[in-house]
Amino acid sequence: MAGTTAPFAPFEWMIAWRYLRAKRAEGGVSVMTWISLIGITLAVFALVATLAVRSGFRAEFVDTILGANAHVTVYSMGEVDTQTGRLDRTIADYEAMAERVRAVEGVTRVAPLIKGQVMANARQENAGVQVFGIRADDLKGIPRIADPETSQGDIDAFESGIAIGSGVARELGVNVGDRIKLISPNGVKTAFGTSPRVNAYDVVYVFSAGRYDIDRVRVYLPFEEAQGFFNREGRADELEVMVTDPDSVDAMTLPLIQAAGERAQVWTWKDASGGFLRALEVEDNVMFVILSILVLIAAMNITSGLIMLVKNKGRDIGILRTMGLTEGSVLRVFFICGAFTGIIGTVCGVILGCLFAIYIDPIFSFINMLMGGQVWDPSIRGIYHLPAQLQFADVMSAVALSLGLSFVVTIFPARRAARMNPVEALRYE
Repeated sequence: MAGTTAPFAPFEWMIAWRYLRAKRAEGGVSVMTWISLIGITLAVFALVATLAVRSGFRAEFVDTILGANAHVTVYSMGEVDTQTGRLDRTIADYEAMAERVRAVEGVTRVAPLIKGQVMANARQENAGVQVFGIRADDLKGIPRIADPETSQGDIDAFESGIAIGSGVARELGVNVGDRIKLISPNGVKTAFGTSPRVNAYDVVYVFSAGRYDIDRVRVYLPFEEAQGFFNREGRADELEVMVTDPDSVDAMTLPLIQAAGERAQVWTWKDASGGFLRALEVEDNVMFVILSILVLIAAMNITSGLIMLVKNKGRDIGILRTMGLTEGSVLRVFFICGAFTGIIGTVCGVILGCLFAIYIDPIFSFINMLMGGQVWDPSIRGIYHLPAQLQFADVMSAVALSLGLSFVVTIFPARRAARMNPVEALRYE
């Protein structure tokens, strides 16, 4: 038998299957098998679900950054005004600078901007907002604004009014067609000083960019109107640059600076949000390690079950060895017992994890309803819902980890069974 039987022969699978389904009265450990199976299933499910949520959260966060903000901001280091002695960082030749930047390879859009923080007022409600002065065509080129998750009004009417975030609209209690006032402390200059400037605008468009901090403060004003409102006649504050490959934006920094001019500086989206993304990556790695330990603990149940199985089947092992079964065959029988539990648990865990990621919205809505709507606070987490994104690499890493640990912990009790002395096993039988 030893010379002619190939590894993992049918009789080895048959013996392993009999041991797996044996009842406790027959010397089996079916209860421990079920405990091991459920433990690995839950551990793999938790790992797959966590990896999917991690990938979805990062993708959603990055998408809202790139979809509603400049990939690169070009601004001027400024010059000191000889009359006032103040540093003037506005850009006088913004059209020429925009043309030069637009010629850089990889740049898709360049838009001059006016930026300022003012007070918005509607009836008795007030809110601090950040105003972006931008041209209508450039506004339509911002994905999360022109094509948001939800919107009201008509973006084509932007030249005749103002566009505001859904959070601003909620804070002020206004909707499309209502009128709001913008109040700037740095307004009209008179002989007696600077008096606040107050202008009223019709709300023509309300957008939801998918980020609470954006929807809560952002207001878009036509570019020429913003120039007059912020005393920027003939000037711009900065250039908003969009590129084809935002992930490779660091390689474009030098060409953009050279194109913009010697006193220009750039600020990329990675400069603005890189710290958060790096912290998120560290948290992801730590979470993966913690969940890997959870999978290891679940896999250790296989070891406990196999040790009990080997102890209960000592007589059977002795008889099989005297019949000519080799150490390798005995090892493979018990390895199949443990590996089979790991494989089934892994498959079930992956299926549950994938189903959780696919149906996360109704699951989360149900949980949110049970908890009274307090589970997810967008003002703290930034985004409005819990995202999940299944990635093949994440699923395969969970599968490889679970199967690898299951196979490794199975080897030790299987070797113990293979090395059992048949004489000692049958001495007291």
